[in-house]
Amino acid sequence: MSEAIRVIVVNADEEAAPELRACLLGIDGVKIVAEIEEIGLLEQALRQFPADALILHLDPAPQPMMEVVCPLVETNKDRIAAIAMTEDRDAELVVRAMRAGMKEFLWKPFPPEQLAEILRRVRTEGPNQNAKVGKLVPVVGTGGGVGATSLATNLAVELAQLTSAGSAGAKPRVAIADLDLRYGQVAMFLDSRPTYSISDLCETPETIEPEMIARVMFKHPTGVHILAHPSDPAQAERISAAHCAAVLGALQANYDFVVIDGPSRIDHTARVVFDMTDTFLVVTQLLVPTVRNTDRMLHELTRAGFNMDRLRLVCNRYGRDAGHLDIDDAEATLGRRIDFVIPEDWKAASTAINMGASLLDHAPKSKLRLAYQRIAKVLAGNESDDDDGGNPSPNGRPPKKGLFSFIGGS
Repeated sequence: MSEAIRVIVVNADEEAAPELRACLLGIDGVKIVAEIEEIGLLEQALRQFPADALILHLDPAPQPMMEVVCPLVETNKDRIAAIAMTEDRDAELVVRAMRAGMKEFLWKPFPPEQLAEILRRVRTEGPNQNAKVGKLVPVVGTGGGVGATSLATNLAVELAQLTSAGSAGAKPRVAIADLDLRYGQVAMFLDSRPTYSISDLCETPETIEPEMIARVMFKHPTGVHILAHPSDPAQAERISAAHCAAVLGALQANYDFVVIDGPSRIDHTARVVFDMTDTFLVVTQLLVPTVRNTDRMLHELTRAGFNMDRLRLVCNRYGRDAGHLDIDDAEATLGRRIDFVIPEDWKAASTAINMGASLLDHAPKSKLRLAYQRIAKVLAGNESDDDDGGNPSPNGRPPKKGLFSFIGGS
C-alpha cells in the first residue's frame, strides 16, 4: 500500500478545473477522491469520502464561498486539513480562514513546490498519517476487442502471486472491479458466478464497512477478489460517478492493489477513476483506427489536466501481421513511448478465455503469460520499467508539459 495524499477539491470555476487538476496530480502521491462543483454538495462529500486534505478554490466568488465553507471547515478541522486559494488579496479573507481552522491560505499565482510541501506535511503530520491506501490500476481499451479485459484479469492474478521480502513473503491483497457496468466480462473470464455486484456496495455508499466488502467480493482460487458488474441493466443505470468513487475508495482501504477493467469510455466516471489512479494502462494495437483512437484519448486526457506521467501504453497482440504498421510508426504518431508489449498468441489467449482460466493456470510458461507477469512486477516495484522487456523500439518519454497560468514561478 502507498503513502497517498487523498484530497477533496471544491471548484466552481470550470475553466480553472484542468489547471487545478494538473497542479494537484503533478504532486507525487496525490489522489483526488472527489471534485465538487456545487458548494452545496460539500457537506455530503465530507461524510462520504475519506480524505486528508480539502482544497478550496474560492474564485470567482470568494466571499460567498467563504460563507458556506467556513462552518464546514471548522466542524471538520480535526480530521481534514483545509487549504484555500484565491486571487483576491483581501486580508479579511485570510483572517476568516484562520479563525475557521484552515491550515493554509494561498494567493494565486504560487509556486507549485509550495502546495506540494503543504500536502506532504498534511500527509506526515495529519490525523490520517498512518492510513494506507492501495494502488489503483485501471486498464482502458482504445477500441472494442483490443484485449483490455484479458490484461486486467491476468494482471490481477499475477499481482496476487507476488511476494514481498519486506513482509515475510506475504502475498498482496488484490481486488479487480468491473466498471463496464452494462457488458462487463471479468467474472466470465475467471469462470466465476458472484452472488453480489458493485450495485450492492452502492446502496449505502456512505457506510461501506470492511465486513460489507468481505461479503460482496467473490474469492477466486487464484487469490483475486472480484467485484462484478450488475446483472441487471437497471441497476447499472443507478450507479453514478460518486458511487464509483466511494466504492473504489473503500476497496483501496482494504486491498494493496485494485485493478479496474474499464471505464470503457471517457466520461464523468472515467474522470473520477483517473483522478484516483496510481497508474492507468491504455491498451492499443498496431491498427490505424486503434492508434488514432489512442491519440485522441491521450489528447483528451492532456486537455483535462490529468498527469500523463501516470499513464502507460500497452501494445497488445504484437507479432500479428500489422500491414506495414510497426511500433516506431505508432510511437511517432502518439508522441510517446509504448511501455509494454504483449505478444500475439491467439491460441493460448482464446483457449484461456473459453475455459474461463487465467494464463497462470492454462499456459504458465507461455510468452503471453510471462508478459502479463512482467507488467505486474513493474507496477509492484519488483522490476524496473527501464528494461524494455522485449520492446523493439524503446523511445524516451515525451517532454513534460510546462507549468500553467494557474501557478506562478518559484
